[in-house]
Amino acid sequence: MVKVVKSTIMDAPVEAVWEVLRDFNGHDQWHPAVADSAIERGLPSDKIGCVRRFHLVDGSELREQLLTLSDADMAFSYCLLDTPVPLLNYVAHVRLVPVTDGDRAFWYWESRFDTPAGREEELATMVGEQIYEGGFAAVREHMGLAPAETGEA
Repeated sequence: MVKVVKSTIMDAPVEAVWEVLRDFNGHDQWHPAVADSAIERGLPSDKIGCVRRFHLVDGSELREQLLTLSDADMAFSYCLLDTPVPLLNYVAHVRLVPVTDGDRAFWYWESRFDTPAGREEELATMVGEQIYEGGFAAVREHMGLAPAETGEA
């Protein structure tokens, strides 16, 4: 099983970052890889079990299910149901933690998944860089924050 962990510090109050990330159907508003997104069956985007169906800018369609959501912990988890990329048994966790030094937010994004033999490194790099680090940069831009000064951790 492959594990990808990325984290960053956002120069914004944790509540403001949570407001952006909490919307399970809002990633098409900030992630450059996502063209459009809709929650199936008209469910609210914060209902545990809801499924978002979205298209990437290349036309690929994916479906992800919200597994957990906690406003108290500022955290959620989700899994991939359908994807053209062979990320098998993919489950991801997102969590925000307040950084009291400067009223900032620590953003932790982790996933575990299986891949076809020999593609572990390729797919781990794709998830870590294109999805997670790309997402960090995109949320900064969406919120009008300055780019990170150093590489993402």
